[in-house]
Amino acid sequence: MVVNRREFLQTTSAALLPSLASASAAGGKIRRVGLIGCGWYGKIDLLRLIQVEPVEVVSLCDVDKNMLADAGSIVASRQRSRKTPRLFSDYREMLRQRDLDIVLIGTPDHWHALAMIEAVKAGADIYVQKPISVDVREGAAMLQAARKYNRVVQVGTQRRSTPHLVEAKQLFIEEGKLGKIALVEIYCYYHMRATANPPDSAPPPSLDYEMWTGPAPMRPYNSLVHPRGWRAFMEYGNGIVGDMCVHMLDMTRWMMNLGWPTRIGSTGGIFVDPQSKANISDTQTATFDFNDLRVVWQHRSWGEAADPAHPWGATFYGDKGTLKADVYGYEFTPLGGGEKVERQVTYELVEYPEDRTEKDLERHVAPAVRQHMRNFLQAVDERGRPVADIEQGYISTASCILANNSMKLGRSFTWDSAKQMVVGDEEANQLLARPYRAPWKHPLVETV
Repeated sequence: MVVNRREFLQTTSAALLPSLASASAAGGKIRRVGLIGCGWYGKIDLLRLIQVEPVEVVSLCDVDKNMLADAGSIVASRQRSRKTPRLFSDYREMLRQRDLDIVLIGTPDHWHALAMIEAVKAGADIYVQKPISVDVREGAAMLQAARKYNRVVQVGTQRRSTPHLVEAKQLFIEEGKLGKIALVEIYCYYHMRATANPPDSAPPPSLDYEMWTGPAPMRPYNSLVHPRGWRAFMEYGNGIVGDMCVHMLDMTRWMMNLGWPTRIGSTGGIFVDPQSKANISDTQTATFDFNDLRVVWQHRSWGEAADPAHPWGATFYGDKGTLKADVYGYEFTPLGGGEKVERQVTYELVEYPEDRTEKDLERHVAPAVRQHMRNFLQAVDERGRPVADIEQGYISTASCILANNSMKLGRSFTWDSAKQMVVGDEEANQLLARPYRAPWKHPLVETV
């Protein structure tokens, strides 16, 4: 292979990774951190932050008492001070203390907007999970709040910080080895949609289900919902498009320096598994037009992957070659018989041995989350924009929500990014903000 990989990786690493010294707060101050939402990925994000920065986690918040207590014990065992954080059941009370430098938000999607906006008002910089919102207007309000209060907001679209994808972006797209790219296929074939149909029941005693539901429509409690099963319901998220497409669409936009799509369309539904209680689609295709580039998403939660070696990823088609990229590596195939280039994810189990035993950790993703946290901390120090700034998260999230709205209405949309409106379709524009359940108030964009 022509590329001197050692030399390239040394250069890339230097550019990608700020030193721990530069990531430390000015004057040696230890950053004070809080986490809202102590479930699966909330803990993954927080524990990666602890690995790369000597922070002090002082506050945790969750509406499940058992989950909250468990997170407190885990954090105490992992952070340097060995102190157990203060435990809160209401994020508003936690933020009212106004003593946090950084707030991580790992709640279900329907809680992202209100928690993030209150946290920036309280003076914190934010790491918020994707998708940033459950409707388009929420995302716009989050972006507006971040700018109004001058806070740094990193979105958990960590493909932008995945080392082998950073390498692929530079080697094959920026250097033009793919040639003209006119089509990108993005896809997920994981069997990830819930297939069960358990009866509704009373919520567990540890869970404040009223607060957990918050601004979302109230459904009878079902064991599929909590913990970790809430993505089966559109009331709390945006289905597989909002969960998995947002990652690959965002990765494509980053790798190719794309802004808003100009036209969005989607079709699909529940075609194979109507017996499940889940109300998200099991089959869906979405098309995002970027002038002379088309990005096409497909998911099936059934059957075999189109390429079993790449069940969730992106395929970039150029007139000089093809690039397949995902969380596990990349594969570049030039046209005309040149040498194929492949690279696999690099695990960091020697540097971070706790990754070996951490419960439910996606070990192949842990290096990317650490890089993402370092990038976030550098942006906090410099008061700059991180690689997954809230505006980028808003564009990717809103595009996915518009795709779901297109499927719901049965027609494609032309999107006016300047006016933030669907062109000539009032019914589609009515879907940009969904009603909130009382007494919660939707954070509509301020008209100032």
